[in-house]
Amino acid sequence: MTRSPGTPLPPPKARRRLREAASLTQAQLADRMGVTRATVRTWESGRTTPRGRRREAYAELLKTLAEEESAAAEPAPVPVVVAVRTGPGSPAEDTESLVLPAKALPTEERQEDEPEPAPEPVALTPAQAFDALYEFGTPALVRQTFLLTGRRELARESVERAFQTAWENWPEVARDRDPVGWVRAVAYEYALSPWQRFRPRNRHPEPPPADPGDRTLLNTLLRLPPRHRRTLLLYDGVGLDLPETAAETEASTPAAANRLLNARRAMADRLPELADPEVLHRRLAEVASNERLRAAKPPTVRVGSERRARFWTRAAIAFTAALIGTTALTLRTAPTHYEPPVSPGETVRGVPPKVAPGALSDEELELRQKLRDQMQAGPERLTPRLE
Repeated sequence: MTRSPGTPLPPPKARRRLREAASLTQAQLADRMGVTRATVRTWESGRTTPRGRRREAYAELLKTLAEEESAAAEPAPVPVVVAVRTGPGSPAEDTESLVLPAKALPTEERQEDEPEPAPEPVALTPAQAFDALYEFGTPALVRQTFLLTGRRELARESVERAFQTAWENWPEVARDRDPVGWVRAVAYEYALSPWQRFRPRNRHPEPPPADPGDRTLLNTLLRLPPRHRRTLLLYDGVGLDLPETAAETEASTPAAANRLLNARRAMADRLPELADPEVLHRRLAEVASNERLRAAKPPTVRVGSERRARFWTRAAIAFTAALIGTTALTLRTAPTHYEPPVSPGETVRGVPPKVAPGALSDEELELRQKLRDQMQAGPERLTPRLE
């Protein structure tokens, strides 16, 4: 007798997608399964797989979430259970059940084993797909960016700017395996840019949270270095595993682990009740949820992205035209050959300055006449003679 295989489970990425589609956090899913959030994280990353009854319960829960997702997209047909025996006298364990939709048996001509044709996928336009991604990811991203910066307007602006960049690069984002992660990385980079400190509106502090505990937690979080704060938020807040956190922060896995440990240690030193990662995750979610954060509508973001793209395109064209005109003017007015400049005169010590020519003296006139009267050529000039 062979042992029956375990209950099949979806791939790790599909498990996480089903949980996020049901608006469940890892902590909520862990409470329903009776395990810790770290265990759920390892299930969704594929490092471990549940076994036994826990595997069956996890598979049943994921199946329920998938059915709820399908029901939200299209009304589910009423199933009809038809029992089919594999052979006469077979035991009850060998009985298989085929679950067929009700519309699969409209007439007697349709056989029980005839497969139901798969529904045709609905093709979405790029704008519709972008709007769906924006509606799905914006609320969580704005809350996460608020925890990262402590500023409400900067969090909203960072997420909107990230989605504008995503719309400009939509073919790349649409093919990415984690579009929300793509947008999150751009939003975090924009929010943590060192140029933000030079903006006039970022020089004045914003009103802190009303609750004293939330205010203390946010101040403690903002005291961490930006890299440690981002690593802590991604791992304990968002729920990414260590390799994904290291990849998003552009660091090695040991470096990300070191930052995470240092951030947890600093948080525990100031707030000892947050030494447990589960408590820290819950408190971060509570602080972010207590804030009233807003964001623009998807069409507004798309229009802003297109307007910004047109502006930079026109600016590039204008700069190129100005550069071409300047180059043409330079070629037109530049000299065709090089003329070295005349150096100024200098006085040399020990040499009398050259005097202007004047009238000759009597001796000079006599000497000139003598030179003129003498012969200019012949052997006589080479042999001196006595006078």
